Amino acid sequence: MQEFFDRPDPVPGRGEVLIRVDVAGVNPLDHVLRSGLVDGLDGGRPFPRVLGMEAAGTVLARGEDVDGLEVGDAVFGFALTGGGTYAETTVLSAPNTARIPDGLSATVAATLPVTGTTAVDVLDQLGLPAGATVLVNGVGGGVGLAVARLAVGRGLRVTGTGSTAKREHAEAIGVRFIDYTAEDVAAAARELVPDGFDGIVDLAGGVSLRTVAPLAREPRNVIAVGDMSVPELGGRFVERRVDRENLERSARLALDGLLAPVITAVHPLSDAPAALATVENGHASGKVVIKVA
Repeated sequence: MQEFFDRPDPVPGRGEVLIRVDVAGVNPLDHVLRSGLVDGLDGGRPFPRVLGMEAAGTVLARGEDVDGLEVGDAVFGFALTGGGTYAETTVLSAPNTARIPDGLSATVAATLPVTGTTAVDVLDQLGLPAGATVLVNGVGGGVGLAVARLAVGRGLRVTGTGSTAKREHAEAIGVRFIDYTAEDVAAAARELVPDGFDGIVDLAGGVSLRTVAPLAREPRNVIAVGDMSVPELGGRFVERRVDRENLERSARLALDGLLAPVITAVHPLSDAPAALATVENGHASGKVVIKVA
């Protein structure tokens, strides 16, 4: 059940900052956390809780032992202690928060904590050289398009799988697209890359992961973002880095146009349930955000 409610401004604890939220990112993880199936990831607070794990906004107050952030700074980061970001104010963990650099909008910055840093992490983990081939399984969502754009920027040859509605955005950034609703994915992929892919980034999981995993030249170069059963196939789960250094790196890549998110929907806070529903049902193409301020 989702509903709006009033709450006092959270009080930042040690190592936290209170921010006025300008923009919140919407992610599949939000509805997973709502289900209660993942315990402790967002501070382990009891329900009712505010959803949302990434935000951009302005620092209103600091707790003790906060370095590098001042009141009035424009920042973006992770709400890892249960404050939630679908709200007018929230607390962010200071070590997982960075200043928004000049020239970067709050809307773009709000997509980077989850989407941007995940794209950086999976491609760093693969470590493929320019000219290598990579398959992005589930390329049409926010993370998938970010991975694909960054991979193209690194000189990789990118193939992506998705539904028909995801084709336009993927092909616009140079992805060879396989429509899983109209083609046999494995057959189409083998036709494009007969010798197998140098790397596979899986964002779909389940049966889809098991369909594409054999297409990798080396099983260990299958990196899954959501399906933690990937070691059973010889692959690896993404190694996440959510610190300030990686946020700042993602912001620089965004400024350089190498990590430009495809933002396809901007909802007001009053429309947050619809924003989350779009992501939850898999219909979102690109990134969905909530504009709060």
